[in-house]
Amino acid sequence: MKTSLFLQQRIKIIKMKTYTLDQVQDELIGKKGSPERELFESELQIDLIGLAIKKVRKERNLTQEELGKLIGVQKSQISRLENHTSNVTMETLLKVFTALKAKIKFQIELSNLNLSIG
Repeated sequence: MKTSLFLQQRIKIIKMKTYTLDQVQDELIGKKGSPERELFESELQIDLIGLAIKKVRKERNLTQEELGKLIGVQKSQISRLENHTSNVTMETLLKVFTALKAKIKFQIELSNLNLSIG
């Protein structure tokens, strides 16, 4: 008995293996704790900080130039910060968030130490 093409495709779909998000991330990015995964997670956090700065700056109706003047840097530095195209110091980040009137909290976790500031 011949099965229709439609039925054959449906059978293939049913037999397809499914993967969890963790499995896909482990395969494509690297397992948690691996250097590749740590680099990815770190860069993702920096990207998210840049996006947060841009969002809040716009909510405060500030241009990049205006924010730069508030903290004593050029517009280009704010652009690079928002777009993650350069390294940034903690001092600059603190200045930016202070100028944006943001509440700042730091949390550091080590195997024998958990420290929260702010």
